[in-house]
Amino acid sequence: MSSSDPNSVYHFLVTQELQEWQSAMRKSPTFWNRTTKSVQKKVNNIIPEKVHNAITKAIKEITRAVIFGSGFTTRSRKEIGPLEEIETKVKERINFYSSSAAVEGAATGFGGFLLSLADFPLWLTLKMKMLFEIASRYGYDTKDYKERLYILHIFQLTFSSQQRRNEIFEKMESWELIKEQLPDDFNTFDWRTFQLEYRDYIDLAKLLQLIPGVGAIAGALVNHKLTNKLGKAAMNAYRMRREDFKKFRVLELKEEPVPIYHLPEKL
Repeated sequence: MSSSDPNSVYHFLVTQELQEWQSAMRKSPTFWNRTTKSVQKKVNNIIPEKVHNAITKAIKEITRAVIFGSGFTTRSRKEIGPLEEIETKVKERINFYSSSAAVEGAATGFGGFLLSLADFPLWLTLKMKMLFEIASRYGYDTKDYKERLYILHIFQLTFSSQQRRNEIFEKMESWELIKEQLPDDFNTFDWRTFQLEYRDYIDLAKLLQLIPGVGAIAGALVNHKLTNKLGKAAMNAYRMRREDFKKFRVLELKEEPVPIYHLPEKL
């Protein structure tokens, strides 16, 4: 990716923001993080395996449809310009998608339980469309299967426990090397962990959407906040891959060899 003027005020501000974000991604899980995750694991162990399998299959198929749908994969790659110009457009699109997600969340929340169930695929589609558009704005070809996997990594990074976030971020820091080790089969992606982490992350917030009277407000606020959070994570994830910001990552990399990327057997 092309570089921007390292002496500009915007470049300086982005550098500070990127370094703060990277530190947050590397932060060790707190006691509260570990306790919450432990409780969620116990709850998941109580849920019958066939339920887990059904949820995993549903998320897998919905996400596959989004990832491989022609409305996503045919998006043209944008011409690369100055970083500030790129990010002005990106921020506009994040605001657009966050507002759209809020309207959708309010509508489904107002409709009660059944309509709230429809929120999942609708909101997921909005978030994925936003990520595809952001990727293309930064100059990445979303027709490339491995770039689509990077998009899923950004999604996981945003909607995962801190422990899982640490693991994902370590891979993303060395993505140019790791992507060469990725298998060609999309089915080998760890869908089980993907759905558990995502569901655990948004469970409490989305449960409020089912409560009569406050569902619409909760749906709007949650969808707006989390969509905006996902957009900001995507910005930093693509900044990290730019030549003019790589030096800040390299300085903090461990001297240990980069681990080989292992994916679990297909479900």
